[in-house]
Amino acid sequence: MSEESSRDDDELVDQKKYLEERCKPQCVKSLYEYDKCVKRVENDDTGHKHCTGQYFDYWSCIDKCPQSCLRS
Repeated sequence: MSEESSRDDDELVDQKKYLEERCKPQCVKSLYEYDKCVKRVENDDTGHKHCTGQYFDYWSCIDKCPQSCLRS
């Protein structure tokens, strides 16, 4: 066995991306609210409107979900 192949076998895989994908269905309401906001703001010529709150709500949901999956 070569040194390179044994190194590949020992590398850890980050499960966060996998868990985030699993959590997306649970956060669909937040994503829907964000998408609605983006569509509303697209036509804002002033540049004062934004969807930061909805964006953070969605990612907060995504971030919390893997934690509950890991505890189960």
